[in-house]
Amino acid sequence: MLPAYQKYLDKANKNKGENKKFLEKLKKQKPTGLDSLVQELNDLAFEDIDCLQCANCCKTTGPLLLNKDIDRLAKNQKLRPAVFTEQFLKIDEDSDYVFKSMPCTFLGEDNYCNVYQDRPNACREFPHTHQRDQLQKLKITYQNSLICPAVAVVVEELKQKLT
Repeated sequence: MLPAYQKYLDKANKNKGENKKFLEKLKKQKPTGLDSLVQELNDLAFEDIDCLQCANCCKTTGPLLLNKDIDRLAKNQKLRPAVFTEQFLKIDEDSDYVFKSMPCTFLGEDNYCNVYQDRPNACREFPHTHQRDQLQKLKITYQNSLICPAVAVVVEELKQKLT
């Protein structure tokens, strides 16, 4: 990870109590225009942050895999879903399928995803700051701000604009 990206994460970790309180307060306030503001901040953050220079999500956070994800990945690997599951997955504490090990088995040394076209839905949607209904996603935004430098930037910018 680039040092500049690590600084964003370090700041998010240093301010995690403050950030959590801010986002909890924001949820209670229900500000209008939150979706468009977060989308705008997301777009600006990703102008400066390149996922291929980071890949921290793929290195540290295992996605939840749905049955359709398992089927798609099994087909990609030319395996039956049961064999794919046995070889690559485990059941976590919430009884969800996740990868057995991190970093992700399918992450290349160049930070490219080797199954990008068939990646799990959770990977497709990450980091969620480009989606609608941000008010409902503030808890995951907080969690993702500790993983993704772009989300850390979005949260800092939200604090600047909304406090």
